[in-house]
Amino acid sequence: MKIRHVRAIAVFGIALVALTGARGSGGGGCDNNSSSSSSSSTSGGSHGDSDGTSGGSSGGSLPGGGSGGDKAARDVTIDECTYDPATRNLVARITVNNSDAMDYDYTVTMKFTGGAGATAVPATAMKSGIAVAGGGSASAELTTPYTGSGDGSEYTKCEVTRASRF
Repeated sequence: MKIRHVRAIAVFGIALVALTGARGSGGGGCDNNSSSSSSSSTSGGSHGDSDGTSGGSSGGSLPGGGSGGDKAARDVTIDECTYDPATRNLVARITVNNSDAMDYDYTVTMKFTGGAGATAVPATAMKSGIAVAGGGSASAELTTPYTGSGDGSEYTKCEVTRASRF
């Protein structure tokens, strides 16, 4: 192969990475994990990071890019999503891992949905003020009332729809 072809391929590869951006890895939906009704598939300084990206996985982080706005979403791991019959709430248990040196307060929004063709009306839960020290982690529970008349089994998936930190 001639050197000009190698150079052209290298330039194309660099341009492709620059245009699409390097992305972190994420997981699948709740259907492919060990938790029965789970899915994921997030005190501060003077700056905040936020992410409005959807997606996630149980036991994994949200997919995210290299920008600071994606950092908050990548810090959130969904441990479990379930229905609590005692309180009639949909519940998401998460862990927020802060690998930075600064302390942050996180705000996380979750969406509960059903599978394809399911009758579940999407429900949203939000929690703010999740304080995570620099280099530490914190667990949190997000809840939203269950408005259905059954046992909550129509909700098969939950995901982080927004995460920010300040």
